[in-house]
Amino acid sequence: MGERLRLGVIFGGQSVEHEVSVYSAQHVAEAAAERYEVVLIGVTKTGVWLTPDESKQQLARDEADFKKSLQSPGEAGVLARTDALSVLKEIDVAFPLIHGVFGEDGTLQGLLELAGLPYVGAGVAASAIGMDKALMKRILKQAGLNVADHIVVRSTQYRAGGDEIARAVEASIGYPAFVKPANGGSSVGISKVRSREDLGRALCLGFRHDRKVLVETAISAREIECAVLGNDDPQPSPLGEIRYTGEFYDYAAKYLDTDTELIVPADVDAETAQRIQGLAVEGYRALDCAGMGRMDFFLTDDGEVYIDEINTLPGFGPVSMYPLLWQQAGLSYGDLIEKLVQLGLERHGERVDG
Repeated sequence: MGERLRLGVIFGGQSVEHEVSVYSAQHVAEAAAERYEVVLIGVTKTGVWLTPDESKQQLARDEADFKKSLQSPGEAGVLARTDALSVLKEIDVAFPLIHGVFGEDGTLQGLLELAGLPYVGAGVAASAIGMDKALMKRILKQAGLNVADHIVVRSTQYRAGGDEIARAVEASIGYPAFVKPANGGSSVGISKVRSREDLGRALCLGFRHDRKVLVETAISAREIECAVLGNDDPQPSPLGEIRYTGEFYDYAAKYLDTDTELIVPADVDAETAQRIQGLAVEGYRALDCAGMGRMDFFLTDDGEVYIDEINTLPGFGPVSMYPLLWQQAGLSYGDLIEKLVQLGLERHGERVDG
């Protein structure tokens, strides 16, 4: 048997999804160890890169799921310990698992491109667009795909005239509505609003997480998800459905509420399922995604389908929706990891250096 590939699992990061990333990495590392030489590369909440030994020690701490974080007292930033970056020379392919900003938004992908390393998942452009809900929805709409009505508000606009923004929302969106940071994940910073008073508070919260927010009409619908796998010939998975007890699918509902249900497969008639799967592939291609993506949809009672968003780096624990959907299709967790690594190598092999 030939020498095993060295797979660098990059995890943690500076976003509000740090603990989610640590959870994903723990399970990917365990499953991948059967087929690859796994090299753990942790990034702390202050952006400091850890050595593989430090990463392994911190990941091994006995703490509850979604509670474990990576620590680096007294240092900050990617350049704080440049020697730790040299680990990139020791791996054959990277599996980026940093959710949210500075990981899922094209920045980490750009670093890996500069390093000449193959990596799992979408490239720089698709990652950046997929992370920015405003840009993502604009491109999906231009591609002829159905997205919820929304307006984009920048913090400078709000500071210049909050009442004017409120009037614009009431004229074009109305209530109830959702306020979302344009760049964010795991529903952090999202609020449901029913009045002008709610709107002001929600915008202030959204601007704590990004300089740009969306105000989007609230759609009464089932929440359906479809995983997509592939590069130039992407394939859709069976569908899943999210059911939760709260006001909306917020961070607590996603990771902490035991009453939240991930229903796989979703109870959707064959014709509607096929339509949603086709839309998932269309959206994936419109954004020029690669490797993987999870497309999230709203399905109304009258059969209308809206694309909510794409997640180019979805949660990757064994009971996360993305791997669950592929398990439903007959692809095991370990086989899914291997397929993604092969897709990353394939895409890197097609790279054209200018």
